[in-house]
Amino acid sequence: MKKHHQVVERSRVQLAPLGKIESRTQFGGYALAVEQVVFALVNEEGLYLRACEALREYVAERPLETLVFRKRGIPVSLNYFKVDEALWRNPEHLLTLSAASLQAAQVELKARHDALRLKDLPNLSLRIEMMLREAGICTVKHLCEIGAKKSWLKLKAINQHVGFKTLLALQGAISGHHQAALPHAVKAELSDWYNATVKQAFQREGSGR
Repeated sequence: MKKHHQVVERSRVQLAPLGKIESRTQFGGYALAVEQVVFALVNEEGLYLRACEALREYVAERPLETLVFRKRGIPVSLNYFKVDEALWRNPEHLLTLSAASLQAAQVELKARHDALRLKDLPNLSLRIEMMLREAGICTVKHLCEIGAKKSWLKLKAINQHVGFKTLLALQGAISGHHQAALPHAVKAELSDWYNATVKQAFQREGSGR
């Protein structure tokens, strides 16, 4: 594993202009990401860049190894190409190809996110999706932009039976958690806000009578 770390650190140094490069374990090695977008993998002693048009043009002239890992004993080839010594010795070209890999990964992630429906998010059913649409929240992007609290208020305005569990479901959908797995601090903050909001609504109703 020490050699893995050496490649990760070498990659961080040479690819620093891309932004803050984070690493996490994946496929028996490491995934490298900028702002949570994975663009490269480190496996054994090599750095592998995610396939993109610029990298394919390079590979057409200078063949590179593809990344292969074994899944249940069966070799699986991934769409990543190993950085050879010629590329390591040409840091400007390596940076250019790495930037292209990152951009391709960002474009694909955005396309998947745009195609995602509300009901595809954790905790959200078709019924909640329909309610959100009725409240004017029709896309995942819109839900994330206005947040769980404002979304809940919009739902509450059209359905008085919406409660605390729906607020937790919305927050989990936005953060990618099952509502039961939300951090305790997040649940506590939402609980305080919910109780205060319900109390204020009750007081307004009482004063209006």
